[in-house]
Amino acid sequence: MWGLDAPFYFYLLLLIPILIAVYLWNTLWKKKKINEFGSGSYLKRLAPEASTTSKPLTKLILLAVVVFALIIALVNPKFGTKIETVKRQGVDIVFAIDVSKSMLAEDMAPNRLGKSKQLATQIINSLASDRIGIVGYAGSAFPMLPITTDYGMAKMYVQDMNTDMVSSMGTALSQAIEVGSNYFDDPKTSKVMILISDGEDHGEGINDAIAIAKDKGIKIITIGVGTPNGGQIPIKQNGKIVDYKKDTDGNNVITKLNETTLKEIAQGTGGIFMYGSNTNEVIQIVDKTLQKIEKTDFESQQIADFQSQFQWFIALALLLLIIDSLVLERRTAWMKKLNLFNEK
Repeated sequence: MWGLDAPFYFYLLLLIPILIAVYLWNTLWKKKKINEFGSGSYLKRLAPEASTTSKPLTKLILLAVVVFALIIALVNPKFGTKIETVKRQGVDIVFAIDVSKSMLAEDMAPNRLGKSKQLATQIINSLASDRIGIVGYAGSAFPMLPITTDYGMAKMYVQDMNTDMVSSMGTALSQAIEVGSNYFDDPKTSKVMILISDGEDHGEGINDAIAIAKDKGIKIITIGVGTPNGGQIPIKQNGKIVDYKKDTDGNNVITKLNETTLKEIAQGTGGIFMYGSNTNEVIQIVDKTLQKIEKTDFESQQIADFQSQFQWFIALALLLLIIDSLVLERRTAWMKKLNLFNEK
């Protein structure tokens, strides 16, 4: 088995035909100038040791091979010496993140949604071999990213979440739990849902959703973002606050953290509730909670142990450069004897 570190360096191979073209042009130019100066036996008497063909061509071949070897060294071919079977162990985790309008409240910096993104990203950074998925929800819930081990992709999806993703108003916690529970299709895996929300629920069916989670063996960790005193929901244009969301009576809406609902969900599924104000504390608690959960064997992977081979090509290039430095433009005695190009 083999592989290449940087195959795009193969484009540099175009330098070799350019090098040959320059050599041909230079050869023709020299020949033209020599013919203008003199010809035949007259030139041989003036420069009897000059090599008109063999030495320049030899140096060209050496230089071309040097360039080729250095390019291959940049590409860094790798050859596999053995194959190892690696088993992954971890937990299936689904992040359910609230993107309702109340998450724009700025009682947590930069706002509740921004804090939720920060929490989710930092938790993902702390994971090792767990599989993760993402669900977004507001007045309804929708799947965003199926179960995967691609943490980079997951963090990108988290950062792209915004309050315009769902047109329906409200916060349907029950739908978030139901949609998230559908991600867990393997009854043998350990299952965790991390629900990040301000807890404001305008839907029904929380008890039914909790029952579904319990039936599937899903522990739900709830993280509350927001404060009990609450905050107003700003309306912004070009990044500046122009007004605040108002109710039907024209009063500014005050949205508050509803920890009661979040605690009910966590306790009903054997999970835990925590405040999301201190990111480091949240990460530590989540990490300790996950460590207590039995890990599941995921799919086995075969990994080839590749060895870099660039050093051989660098060594070849250095050797040829040394040889090139020993090849002079004039004919030497040993080259006369070899007479590789049948020169008279």
